[in-house]
Amino acid sequence: MAAFNHSNLSLLMDLYELTMAQSYYRHRFKAQATFDLFVRHLPANRSYLLFAGLEDVLRYLKNLKFNQEDLDYLERLGFGEDFLTYLGRLRFHGDVWAMPEGTVFFPGEPVIRVTGSLIESQIIESFLLNAVNLSTMVATKASRIVAAADGRGAYDFSLRRTQGIDAALKVARSAFIAGFSGTSNVLASKLYGIPAVGTMAHSFVLSFSSEAESFRAFFETFPNKSILLVDTYSIQEGIKNAIRVAEEFRAKGHMLQGIRLDSGNLAQQAKMARRMLDENDFREVKIFASGDLDEYKIDKLVASKAPIDDFGVGTRMGASADAPSLDVVYKIAEVTNEGGVFLPTMKFSINKVTLPGRKQIFRRFDKRGFCIEDIIGLEHEKPGEPLLKNVMRAGEIVYNFRPPSEIKDRAAQGLSSLKKEYRLLRHGAAYPVVLSKDLNKLIRGLERHLKKP
Repeated sequence: MAAFNHSNLSLLMDLYELTMAQSYYRHRFKAQATFDLFVRHLPANRSYLLFAGLEDVLRYLKNLKFNQEDLDYLERLGFGEDFLTYLGRLRFHGDVWAMPEGTVFFPGEPVIRVTGSLIESQIIESFLLNAVNLSTMVATKASRIVAAADGRGAYDFSLRRTQGIDAALKVARSAFIAGFSGTSNVLASKLYGIPAVGTMAHSFVLSFSSEAESFRAFFETFPNKSILLVDTYSIQEGIKNAIRVAEEFRAKGHMLQGIRLDSGNLAQQAKMARRMLDENDFREVKIFASGDLDEYKIDKLVASKAPIDDFGVGTRMGASADAPSLDVVYKIAEVTNEGGVFLPTMKFSINKVTLPGRKQIFRRFDKRGFCIEDIIGLEHEKPGEPLLKNVMRAGEIVYNFRPPSEIKDRAAQGLSSLKKEYRLLRHGAAYPVVLSKDLNKLIRGLERHLKKP
């Protein structure tokens, strides 16, 4: 079997997008449409979402192209020659409006709005949903972990537990955007400029004849940045060995950077470790904790006043274990008639109603800079600060890509503008999102029109 080519993702779509596209090609070729990408409902214990994944979306749209190998395969699936010829020339020429990455948002609010050819706008659906779902889901989870850490460092250790290579990279980036301080993922560090971090594994300790010997070997190799894993055998003895070896190297002018706890009662062990380190004049040595952590466990550790300086977080963050997916959807909001005039449309399905027209999201703030309300309105309205920005025009990217470090600053600012009741780990308040007067009027008119017998 041929290896997967990561540079060509044009067939990364659900089949029904192509079957609809062929029918559009033969029956509604000139039609234009606007689609909204939004999240219907919040997962449990979430009061907000943190948007991520836009850069992947824009690069995909810019590079959308079907090569001959793609067309040959689609021919074997039964698609018509005329449609395949069209696909061979297809490029994305639409306009895209989106919230900048790192923006806080809420259910029902379009974070991406696409306007363009009905065919082009339809076939990109699945990629956009896939990209936004993973990155936003993880960024939101990671932001909660950062909040629970309450000023202590949080580091991404998720590489070995994420669902695939692509996810491992996106998780590291999304977590950093959300406020994590670094990642163990070296490729993600290189690609995104995220600080790389790492200590040692238990296998390193076990490969030497004694724990002290393993510590000494590691310290000799990295005399100025050693963090020693102390729970392979006995934690208390591990700390004693770390102190003994650290004293040897301190005499040579080198300082132990930290110890890592990875199992057991982390609060009790951290208190014991801090006491032993301080008694031996190692007050500057940090305590790093890892081992199946998430925001709930970290919150308990912080509340217990455990003297932990930094947290390594893997599985539960990388897979967003308590909320492993978002109810993210991509729905049509307007489509042109035979005369080329855009007409709003909406869906009335039970629990799946959509909002019509070309919309904008407006945010209102109080005098202290806290968000007080979001308004979903029509594009021409101006009841607050508009959140959707033009990021692609006629198929050309007009969005100024920013490094993850700058997106991280935007996310921190946005999260700090949420009042405390919207950032609680459990039972957070529901942030007010309302519809504008003109949008409500449009909905009532469509209900009367579209529900006619």
